[in-house]
Amino acid sequence: MQFKNIIGHQQVKTHLINTVKENRVSHAQLFLGPQGSGNLALAVAYAQYINCENKLENDSCGQCSSCNKYQKLIHPDLHFSYPFFASKETPVASSYLEQWRKCFIANPYLSLDHWREHLDGGNKQANINIAEAHDIIKKLSLKAFEADYKVLILWLPEYLDIQGNALLKLIEEPPEKTLFLLVSENQDRILNTIISRTQLVKIGKLPHNEVLTFLTEQKGIPAPRATEIAFIADGNVQAALNLIEHDENPFFNLLIGWLRFIVTDSGLNIIQFCDADFPKLGRENQKNFLLYAINMFRQIILMQQGLEQLVLLQGEEQEFVRKFSENYTLAQLREATNLLEQTHYKVERNANPKILFLDVSLQLVLIFKYQTFPQGTQYIK
Repeated sequence: MQFKNIIGHQQVKTHLINTVKENRVSHAQLFLGPQGSGNLALAVAYAQYINCENKLENDSCGQCSSCNKYQKLIHPDLHFSYPFFASKETPVASSYLEQWRKCFIANPYLSLDHWREHLDGGNKQANINIAEAHDIIKKLSLKAFEADYKVLILWLPEYLDIQGNALLKLIEEPPEKTLFLLVSENQDRILNTIISRTQLVKIGKLPHNEVLTFLTEQKGIPAPRATEIAFIADGNVQAALNLIEHDENPFFNLLIGWLRFIVTDSGLNIIQFCDADFPKLGRENQKNFLLYAINMFRQIILMQQGLEQLVLLQGEEQEFVRKFSENYTLAQLREATNLLEQTHYKVERNANPKILFLDVSLQLVLIFKYQTFPQGTQYIK
């Protein structure tokens, strides 16, 4: 993986390259960025650049022996750890190494749900267990085979839980020329003892225009459809790749139908909708639908505040935003947006979709129909 093949993040790339040029490579770094931002791809490209035998000014050469092995993820001094489904037959992450290589090479912006589907994990909970922590210690206690640095890339350390304490001493005082690159999407869920021992590399959400360029130039998506996908994806390349599989926006009519039931307080329809329509979306599409709804409400707020030039929508979606913005207050829209953001977080935490979407639907009824907040104590004037 070379830096040039990763969308955007030019400032981050420059910073990472300069740490190598100036001999300031920290032995433990945390690549923190939202899902689909490319933080995992950046970590791999950084490790490849560090061990490249013929470094270019702004990237690895991509042709030396080290780069060739890195691009196939088969370098003997490159190690990975990631959430997986432990069993007697697959006690550590390396049991899934071939699947991991194929999955990452095909899609370096992969999400945990995408990885789970690749493994056909069903309803199992992926994690990083104590056996994997001990395996990491064992692998990094060995001398490097051929590279300057041994590198461990630990994807989603938030799934390490208390087992991460077994790695603290190794992270704090690693063998010489050993590099830990932790790649996370949620800093709040990582052990503080691990965070305190790492140097933060913060990676932001990809801008709309960079995702749009990726879709039109690299994926050949027509501009109108690419604009729609980039809006829904909201900087998440994995979400954009998922949406390419649909011929049209799969969420607009769903959102319209849901909101129609909510603002008219149609209880039976809401129950039927939450009992049948939402659960069949699947967890990944539930998250994508909520992101779409959140972004739509943000566009409604922009329209209401007279910032129409910043609205990224067109056609039916733009007309919906215009009409909705005329009927509800800023306080209502903000409260609804906050509620949807909380719901998205709960979906990520595997909340029951039927119960969750019924609850949020009823709270939205209070916000829009009766102009009260869900707590029932604050009223919008």
